[in-house]
Amino acid sequence: MILNRFKLISTMFFLSVLFSGCASTPFKAIWKDPSYLARPQKVMVIAVSKEPIYRRIIEDEFVLQFKLRGVDALSSYTALNDKQQDDETEIAQMVKQFGADSVLVTRMVSKRSVRVYYPATVIMRPPHYRKWPMYYREGYENLYSPGFSTQYDYVLMEINLYDVASDHLVWAATTETGVNNLSQTLIRPYIGNIMNMMSEYGLVRE
Repeated sequence: MILNRFKLISTMFFLSVLFSGCASTPFKAIWKDPSYLARPQKVMVIAVSKEPIYRRIIEDEFVLQFKLRGVDALSSYTALNDKQQDDETEIAQMVKQFGADSVLVTRMVSKRSVRVYYPATVIMRPPHYRKWPMYYREGYENLYSPGFSTQYDYVLMEINLYDVASDHLVWAATTETGVNNLSQTLIRPYIGNIMNMMSEYGLVRE
């Protein structure tokens, strides 16, 4: 019973560490052009990535959250295939056809990994040290959790918002976030935090 409880606590702790990365988004730097007073109304979302699945997950989630805040948005992959990502002419044409007034571009700048070792633990209750039969029995049946190591991956991301009319950068942010398994479930709170920050800078409504 105690052993099962100990395993449950250990598992819950491990999962909380694993999934807390995307839930909390440390911003390394944030900047906004003080002369830009408008709010985007139609945003073209472009996630620069060599992995098509990552591009789609990120773009779709940004589009969803923009729309939840009353901003029309479009994922670039719906009009621009993966081989055309570096074609500036095609991108400009796509932005024009959509009638976008803003372009949001996000890309991964770098990635680092941190390996953490969790040492083995043995739980023995103090009262059982008093008499050798009690100590022997508890020592034989002690609660033991073997040591293990795990790797946490952190990505440095850039998020840039451009004004289409001037082609100028009007807002930018850099984040470092723990991502051990990039999926829609994990990326949602990450992008939600970015949208909240954009709201604080007056770019979108709350």
